Amino acid sequence: MQQILLNTLYILQPEGYLHLDNDTVRYEQDNETRARIPLHHIAAIAVHANVLISPSLLRYCSKHGIAVTWLDRSGQFVGALRLPTQGNVLLRLQQYQAYSDETAKHRIAAAFVLAKINNARLTLLRRARDASSEAAEAIREKVTEIDQLLPHIARSTDTEQLRGYEGLISRLYFEAFPALISADIAADFSFAGRSKRPPRDRMNAMLSFGYTLVTNECRAALEGVGLDPQIGFLHEIRPGRPALALDLVEEFRAALVDRMVFALIHRKQIQSQHFDTQEGGAVLLNDEGRKAFLHAYQKRKEQPVPHPLFEQPVPFGLVPHVQARIFARFLRGDIEQYVPFLYK
Repeated sequence: MQQILLNTLYILQPEGYLHLDNDTVRYEQDNETRARIPLHHIAAIAVHANVLISPSLLRYCSKHGIAVTWLDRSGQFVGALRLPTQGNVLLRLQQYQAYSDETAKHRIAAAFVLAKINNARLTLLRRARDASSEAAEAIREKVTEIDQLLPHIARSTDTEQLRGYEGLISRLYFEAFPALISADIAADFSFAGRSKRPPRDRMNAMLSFGYTLVTNECRAALEGVGLDPQIGFLHEIRPGRPALALDLVEEFRAALVDRMVFALIHRKQIQSQHFDTQEGGAVLLNDEGRKAFLHAYQKRKEQPVPHPLFEQPVPFGLVPHVQARIFARFLRGDIEQYVPFLYK
């Protein structure tokens, strides 16, 4: 696969100014140049702060396909520079037709769910190897409960029923999380269940932040091959919701984000001082926490991982783009079924 993994430029410091300087992007703060980065190294710019961007830089990004997104402090999507639509309009018509076909819709949704379960199971079982005997037993009990639901998913013919089983499995998966956290850091990283908007503890703050980063990358990957990120198959369609991007994210939650979160806390690269508690109880990564998280995320994206369709490993950051292309080939009828990313 001849594609280069480029970087995402994350802007965290507020009150700055980004502008075009020949073929580089220059970041200024207080009338001083703080950074200058060649644009040919950048695939995307993600702005997490109140930063001005020059019109000339936005024009350059639009012309050269550099995605620009604005995110709030928790990593939630705020807006994006709309890039020219890629791909063939016939592909999007095929996507809409597949969505309208209940059999095809269910088949696609099941592929996303099964990939999610595979990668979640493997994450639990690998963490069980390093856990105490008591914790390992608790983890394996949850894996057994998940396995008992797999035949029901295989027999399911209704997408709504499939969503129900997926929800049950997600609950079982997160119920195993306390056993995955070592005793020496359990007080700082307690986990009582998934809380999203807002995150109510430090673990949820990192999970939400990471999932949002992956969602933005999946959205860009789908748009890059000409698919409509709002027409999903597993996630229900709602105004402004990137349902297909959320479908694709299911393949990466455990393998890309969850494993990284556990590595960060157990290596003590992120600690309690990297979080702030907001009025109302929301817990968010602070500036230093986001820097540490994003640094680890970029490193994680550079790591090669095996892919079922390629002899050579693929950098993790390219896998969403690979999956978007595979999905496009499936919709066009070039391959008989969509091959999801199964982590090994």
